[in-house]
Amino acid sequence: MKAFGKYILFLGSLFVRRETFMTYYKLVFEECIQIGVRSIFLFVLVSTFMGAVTTVQTAYNMVSPLIPRFVISQVVREMTILELAPTIMAIIFAGKVGSSMAGGIGTMRITEQIDALEVMGINSSSYLVLPKIIASLLMYPLLVIVSGVCALLGGYLVGTLTGVLTPTEYVQGVRFGFQEFGVSFALIKSFVFAFLISSISSFKGYYTHGGALEVGIASTQAVTSSVIAVLLADYFLAQLLL
Repeated sequence: MKAFGKYILFLGSLFVRRETFMTYYKLVFEECIQIGVRSIFLFVLVSTFMGAVTTVQTAYNMVSPLIPRFVISQVVREMTILELAPTIMAIIFAGKVGSSMAGGIGTMRITEQIDALEVMGINSSSYLVLPKIIASLLMYPLLVIVSGVCALLGGYLVGTLTGVLTPTEYVQGVRFGFQEFGVSFALIKSFVFAFLISSISSFKGYYTHGGALEVGIASTQAVTSSVIAVLLADYFLAQLLL
């Protein structure tokens, strides 16, 4: 509870003594490139293979002749939209971006760069952390959309090239019984996950003390805490919204 209270106070400190709009604009733009653009290749690669593997494994388990083959792509669609794109990719996002945030801010702490910002009268938590959170809220939902498209495309390529189902059957399954709220639910989760990962990782890095060893420990704790928070939030959002 002490750590949770400290985390809430840390979030509150982000909105006091803020810098000018143009300062945050430049910082957010730089963070968007660091967080979003430089993560696209990893997301495309992982999600494409994830969709391909899901298609193959679903086809392997559809052994009943009474089940139409287009159900395979329907299952891939539901798994991709509800869990694979927003939740599984959030764990990868925490491992890549979250650890980088914690390590970068932790290094600034132990090298006294954060103390130098405070001496100059700058709110270091707002200056360093708020742009990272805003950039995550902007970029991670876009990465989730890219991930979902790539997963469905990967399933389409593998399903049609291996002869598991025809292109018409795959498209029919993707369109069959489609509910628009599934996409909205995935985007809601992506916003929540982006906030949790960026804020928790920054919190762990900001309160790092010691040396290089503690920076590594803070990065590990950031990923662990972020993943746990994502899984808990995933459960509660499913209970609330579905």
